[in-house]
Amino acid sequence: MAEYPIPNLSNDLSGQVALVTGTTSGLGKRFAQVIAASGAKVAITGRRVERLEALAEDIRAAGGTAEPIHLDMQDNESIMACVDRAEAALGTVTILVNNAGIPDAQRAHKMSLELIDSVFDTNLRGPYVLSCEIARRLIAAEKPGRMVNISSVGGFNYGGNGAALYSLTTFGWVGGWLSFLPVDLSSLALSAPPHHTTHHVARARCRTQPRYSGPGDPDPPWE
Repeated sequence: MAEYPIPNLSNDLSGQVALVTGTTSGLGKRFAQVIAASGAKVAITGRRVERLEALAEDIRAAGGTAEPIHLDMQDNESIMACVDRAEAALGTVTILVNNAGIPDAQRAHKMSLELIDSVFDTNLRGPYVLSCEIARRLIAAEKPGRMVNISSVGGFNYGGNGAALYSLTTFGWVGGWLSFLPVDLSSLALSAPPHHTTHHVARARCRTQPRYSGPGDPDPPWE
């Protein structure tokens, strides 16, 4: 079968700097590997530093550039410090992949306040803070940028089974973030098109490691 070139399509990310959250396992790890293989420098982030170091070694061995950076999406200082480190090591971040997230795995009336805070901060508030900080720096540098938000089909439909808060926070991405914040960012007059663009991906059910048991779990999913 003959192959034909596809117009206006390129996987070349040379010259770009990406920051991917939740890269210690699963989808985030794979996103980081693919982005690095496409030529971008990648800041790989998460809470499990030993896994970040191992992933950085894999990416470098394959010819890519990676900087492992500790990031706790529930901590404002950690978020700001992560962006500082990424920029110092790799340059202005031009691609942000908001992938980190945790489920609740409990019925709403049984959830502790600590778990409620953890799910909101990791799935909704933290990514919003990080996105705004990346946008500020793009504006200051007069560079265009892209943000890719990884959410869940649970934000569209919830059938029970103890994940109401998780679905609520993912709906915040699907029905809220994508509808409102991009309006602010896309209207900015930056130095070159396509300015700020946002993309949203809702993942279907997947299981990359054991379910999250609550705050303090040493091995939370997707971070």
